[in-house]
Amino acid sequence: MLRVSKLTDYGTVVLARMAREPERTFSAAALAEAVALPVSTVRKLLKVLTRHGLLNSCRGQQGGYQLARPPQRISLADIIEALEGPLGLTECSFQHGLCQLEARCHIRSQWQDVNQVIYGALARVSLVELLAKPSNKSIALLNT
Repeated sequence: MLRVSKLTDYGTVVLARMAREPERTFSAAALAEAVALPVSTVRKLLKVLTRHGLLNSCRGQQGGYQLARPPQRISLADIIEALEGPLGLTECSFQHGLCQLEARCHIRSQWQDVNQVIYGALARVSLVELLAKPSNKSIALLNT
């Protein structure tokens, strides 16, 4: 089963909330309250997302966190890679030399192709599209 971790799910929720007011600077406490998550979890997410360039942080009285780029330029692929690491359905999908069967495997390139299709679909879904009301268009987006 393909599934993102709870932390990645929560990170997406936090970023989606921030995307609703992309110019605003948020404190960890305000975000935690807005998305009904523990402050400690939100702080952990904010640090990781900042380290991966999705957020900017500023210290001080007026400090907090802000999106590092417009929400239409932050994709689900960006978020997943920041919180989970490189997307790979199989070990050989993203790095050479991890699988002991690699030298004799006849399906490696097909797994890599599938991995690219999934990555491409995730890369085409931005925070802005996540905030859009569900429609057939969003389903069609993933089917292209």
